[in-house]
Amino acid sequence: MHRCRRGIFVISLPLVLVSLFLFLIPCVLSRNNGVLSSNRKFLVPNELQTDASPDRYAVIFDAGSSGSRVHGFRFDEDLELVHIGNELQLFEQVWPGLSSYADNPQEAADSLLPLLEKANEVVPKDVQPDTPVKVGATAGLRMLGDETSEKILQAVRDLLKSKSNFKTKDDWVTVLDGSQEGSYLWVAINYLLKNVGNDYSKTVGVVDLGGGSVQMAYAISEADAANAPANAQGEDPYVKEMSLKGSKYYIYVHSYLNYGLLAARAEILGVDKDAENPCILAGYDGVYSYGGIDYKVTAPSSGSNIIKCRKQALKVLKVNEYCPYKDCTFGGVWNGGGGSGQNTMYVGFIDESERVVEARPLDFEVAALGACLTTLEDAKSKYPKVDPNDLPYLCMDLVYQYTLLVDGF
Repeated sequence: MHRCRRGIFVISLPLVLVSLFLFLIPCVLSRNNGVLSSNRKFLVPNELQTDASPDRYAVIFDAGSSGSRVHGFRFDEDLELVHIGNELQLFEQVWPGLSSYADNPQEAADSLLPLLEKANEVVPKDVQPDTPVKVGATAGLRMLGDETSEKILQAVRDLLKSKSNFKTKDDWVTVLDGSQEGSYLWVAINYLLKNVGNDYSKTVGVVDLGGGSVQMAYAISEADAANAPANAQGEDPYVKEMSLKGSKYYIYVHSYLNYGLLAARAEILGVDKDAENPCILAGYDGVYSYGGIDYKVTAPSSGSNIIKCRKQALKVLKVNEYCPYKDCTFGGVWNGGGGSGQNTMYVGFIDESERVVEARPLDFEVAALGACLTTLEDAKSKYPKVDPNDLPYLCMDLVYQYTLLVDGF
């Protein structure tokens, strides 16, 4: 198992990089000989790959499992980002995510109305017919199944056509697969760090912990790529091949569905369904709902316990599950073989007050220990920036993140 990292960086950029990448790809590629090849179609609007006139705009909806966000971007004639007012982009968000409206597709679509109205205000009316709008849904909709998710997507398509003048197509409203999420993020991070075009050993890896899934992506050697095992039929391949700015990259990427932060809570609570849970802060008694299932949540009278909580996290991660490969992460998944492409890992998002900080796995453990020793009442003043709905699970969330980094990856 490859556990050593030269550094772990916690990112908190003022934008969602997965979304940004959908529109930044033309800037990353050389105008003359840049090529992006993949066995998957990348969601890059053709309008932004051709000669652009000044003040072109693009709008994208990032429909995650926990909430939906809208991003509006403005480009100059060189396809470089231009500020919108005092900000680099339009950014607004609403909660909950589309998947929370599984039984009512129209209500799901209507939840995007405040975001769409904001985009309508920001993008000048005269360029709206030429402004592409796209919707990329992630793990939340993937877990609903094809039939339910398609009904929601169709309701969203109808909303965009009836409530805006933006340019849209049916296939611009879609569910991203996990490997797309991971590879988009890898390119975006390395583009912003100016690593694209360098040898793969000079790039960084990324871990993206969402609500429903977690993605890991990093560049591997050509030899490791050639020896990559075949995935089960119907699953995404482990390796994506890309050519960016004259350099060829082999990107190991895997998405672990049901291992996102919100999904992991449900899994941990399901270990001992009717028992007091050692991951819950003292003083809490309630219900956690996820994926249409309600979980009884009761804290032990003695409070949360980091050691017992870690045992539950390890059980959920299935770190001891049989793996037919030499190098594995968890759940029997090949880990890409390791190498210098994962010496530095970027993970996000944690502290929004800091743009980027260097951290060690030990720092996650220390944070978890502090949270697990706190009662729910004390946590309200100790962690004032944490949403009150998330406070009871603070010990659980931090223990899971630490265990994921140390024992999972």
